[in-house]
Amino acid sequence: MISVGHPAHVHFFKNLIWNLEKKGHIVKIAARDKDVVLKLLDSYGFDYEIISSKGNNLIDLGIELIKRHLKLFKIMRDFNPNLVFSGFDPSVAQVGRILHVPTIVFADNRPDVTKFPPIGPMVIPFVDTVLTLSTVEYDFGSKGIKMDGYKELAYLHPNSFKPDPMVIKEAGLSKDTEFALVRFVGLGAYHDIAGSGFNFDTKMKLIKEIEAQLPVFISSESQLPAQLEKYKLPVSPEKIHDLIYYSKLLICDSQTMATEAAVLGTPAIRCNSFVGINDMENFKELEQKYGLIFNYSDPEKAINKALELLRVPTLKDEWNLKRKRMLQDKIDVTAFMIWLVENYVDRVYNMKLDPTIQYQFRSVVE
Repeated sequence: MISVGHPAHVHFFKNLIWNLEKKGHIVKIAARDKDVVLKLLDSYGFDYEIISSKGNNLIDLGIELIKRHLKLFKIMRDFNPNLVFSGFDPSVAQVGRILHVPTIVFADNRPDVTKFPPIGPMVIPFVDTVLTLSTVEYDFGSKGIKMDGYKELAYLHPNSFKPDPMVIKEAGLSKDTEFALVRFVGLGAYHDIAGSGFNFDTKMKLIKEIEAQLPVFISSESQLPAQLEKYKLPVSPEKIHDLIYYSKLLICDSQTMATEAAVLGTPAIRCNSFVGINDMENFKELEQKYGLIFNYSDPEKAINKALELLRVPTLKDEWNLKRKRMLQDKIDVTAFMIWLVENYVDRVYNMKLDPTIQYQFRSVVE
């Protein structure tokens, strides 16, 4: 069983689900109605059962968590899976423990970053295994195993993702037209509470400055101001990665999309208040080791950097070389996860004995 609580989880798990089903496994999908989760699942033709709907504040989130526990209990009891795999979800961990179902949760960040609600104590004591990234500087004890990749490589590794050039035409552009993407998030998830990105004034300035050089499209979790509606993304959500691949630059206050751009070889500028304050190590690595992204907490600096990069004619060629270097270091995350879950007990044990066993899933990148 796969439990999906965020749009990024749909992408993270989709290739795992397809490959397991091809191998004859039966996969049940439980889904939280958050942002475009259900639209994405529908677009990929997945069958799923809704477990809860996203809350808008801490009280709503608390009520939702209770509902999620109850719904998951019924689904897991009836389906009786051999294994449940999810994001870092307290409901999956706790219900799995109650029903004695083995559980793996995936963590791409330290659980102690968010002090309230304290998510770590709600998950770690109850779960069987925490799968995390080599960049996450946190000790999950005997339950933790680390993989040397980014979660975005589960769906954007060259072995899994082939960009569709038709997205350019769908966006109303000609083949050789350069364009930029801007992403604004709602910052309403539990891990985003108290965070901030671009405000109204800096959004307006950013779009005006970029538009003076090339076409710009906006992807936004929340309703755009009327003045920015004409820039709204012209393609369906499941095609966003094709558009990122072909764009010259991404500017965002998003966490996930910055890394998606990086692994696709598109320069990314990430700007939010998390930069420099308990920031995730994957962003530091992508900036300091691979030079694929830029991280700013000051919107003015982010805008200036965007304008500087847009003036570089060989920008995408430079970034493709950086991307190649990164891909040669990292593993194919989907291939690794298939290997892990098909013989879960033995392979978790093997990973704890010898973490280098995962490097059989490195790929030669042309």
